[in-house]
Amino acid sequence: MATAATDDIDILAKAKRMLPPGYVPSDGEEYMCEQQQNYFRMLLIEWKRSIHDAADQTLQSLQDGPIREADLNDRASSETDWGIELRTRDRQRKLVSKIDSALRRIDEGEYGYCEVTGDPIGLKRLIARPVATMTVEAQEAHERKEKISRDD
Repeated sequence: MATAATDDIDILAKAKRMLPPGYVPSDGEEYMCEQQQNYFRMLLIEWKRSIHDAADQTLQSLQDGPIREADLNDRASSETDWGIELRTRDRQRKLVSKIDSALRRIDEGEYGYCEVTGDPIGLKRLIARPVATMTVEAQEAHERKEKISRDD
């Protein structure tokens, strides 16, 4: 069974493959021009659809029947696998709300700009993590601050 992070990456890669071929945002264009916004909107919508498809498959598997392995070790292993699968789906449910927020930011013209500094996040970062809300530098500062407050 795949880890949660690997599963997210796989689903995002699948979403990227579903986009129409031929266009990838580039630094040679005006930042967050209409074509780039449409690219990210389609990517986010496809990513959300892929997450819903994966959740539907999990739900169908759960409805197909309970775990009925005769061996206690096999049953424990299956229950552990299902626990991991359900945690992954819960994590993806939270990701869907981030995707919805990113789609809202596209509609409002705020997508692609750091919520802390207002600077452009950058195309490479957005292609890798379309729900990013901060530049790499702002994210690192946020994580350092979070770590310091956690250590106190």
